[in-house]
Amino acid sequence: MTTMTEASVREFKMPDVGEGLTEAEILKWYVQPGDTVTDGQIVCEVETAKAAVELPIPYDGVVRALHFPEGTTVDVGTSIIAVEVAGGAPAGEAPQPAPAVAEAPAAKEPQPEGRQPVLVGYGVAASSTKRRPRKGAEVPARQVSTAIQTELNGHGGATPAPPAQPPAPAQPAPAQPAAVAQQRPLAKPPVRKLAKDLGVDLATVVPTGPDGIITREDVHAAVAPPQAPAQAPAAAPAAPAPAQAPAAAQAPAPVAAYDAVRETRIPVKGVRKATAAAMVGSAFTAPHVTEFVTVDVTRTMRLVEELKQDKEFSGLRVNPLLLIAKALLVAVKRNPDINASWDEAAQEIVVKHYVNLGIAAATPRGLIVPNIKDAHDKTLPQLAESLGELVGTAREGRTSPAAMQGGTITITNVGVFGVDTGTPILNPGESAILAVGAIKLQPWVHKGKVKPRQVTTLALSFDHRLVDGELGSKVLADVAAILEQPKRLITWA
Repeated sequence: MTTMTEASVREFKMPDVGEGLTEAEILKWYVQPGDTVTDGQIVCEVETAKAAVELPIPYDGVVRALHFPEGTTVDVGTSIIAVEVAGGAPAGEAPQPAPAVAEAPAAKEPQPEGRQPVLVGYGVAASSTKRRPRKGAEVPARQVSTAIQTELNGHGGATPAPPAQPPAPAQPAPAQPAAVAQQRPLAKPPVRKLAKDLGVDLATVVPTGPDGIITREDVHAAVAPPQAPAQAPAAAPAAPAPAQAPAAAQAPAPVAAYDAVRETRIPVKGVRKATAAAMVGSAFTAPHVTEFVTVDVTRTMRLVEELKQDKEFSGLRVNPLLLIAKALLVAVKRNPDINASWDEAAQEIVVKHYVNLGIAAATPRGLIVPNIKDAHDKTLPQLAESLGELVGTAREGRTSPAAMQGGTITITNVGVFGVDTGTPILNPGESAILAVGAIKLQPWVHKGKVKPRQVTTLALSFDHRLVDGELGSKVLADVAAILEQPKRLITWA
């Protein structure tokens, strides 16, 4: 890459394919160094916290280098492929091999701080501006704390200099230490999360990234056992040291106890990582309440069979979920306050006058919640078509990030696994989620006699901050009533 000129070689950076994402894993490369590419050609497939996405190249040229191999997780904004554009470098210049430039992008430019990752099925997270190098060259060196001087001069191993008059030659770049002393340490959200989990105070970590950014390796190094026990007294001025000692001693334990023959370790990343964060955030933010009702859906099942024979539904997938979705939409129309969200920052309840109906889908990549936009305006055949497309796309792993944003209320069908019911966790940013259990033939009192009927159990979880028991009960009762007497789809619509 040293012979490439900036005018002849274009660096294609990892884009933010879903609003607010900070990283993506390269699943597969479709090109190799030396291949010719054209504007709009798919060059690789990446997996974000939401879904697998194919990336097109935005210009014509010849691939010079792939900066990262398949399976690598790359931060948004990092260059992943170099392309020599038409009329650029001399033809005799051979493409550079990928390993030679594997680490070049990281050293070339600072990584953007980025926004917090968007959780699965959630809306846009609060954005933040890209961090820039601090300008603090004019700050006197005497303002630098003793702890910072110790880390910069001797990486924690040298005897700290007196804070009043530090030697001038020991400060080759006073701008960065002054900024670190006056500002909070620079680190990306995932790194801050790692430091919090390991009990590391970022103020005590020596940054090695561009412009003083703390990396994952810096955090791990901070909790690693010291290699020179004789220097332990020199670390006495660092106040957090006693609190970090237990974490440092315990951190390697899980790795040492790992039995590769009897255990398998699977890295938590992509959709699975985002799902875990979303569910933890939802469970410990919104006060959940779940109500249940068992209902006779025999008439609904008969209607499903009739619709399958209707020419209006020719080529469409008709199943009980279609009528359950329509029943929930009618219940929302009758009780519009259930279709809302809680704005913590503004301390307001936001009632949505549209329904983006989420459908929880289990895929090989994990749980995702795509939603049908403006489902309230769709006819039954249109709703059937949208459900079919949503399920098919999800199973293929091709659900776009946009399809998982902006949901207002969700349905999760646990009945397909033979489960009677459950207590579903709210999709973050929504106020209610309906779980549908298995539909089974059971003895049921019908018209004064015990008869075999098709029965299922519904469970509605809702956010008790904005949905009280009365509203939640009305919505669940309306859904049950429609499924028991499907003609209410006409009388209540």
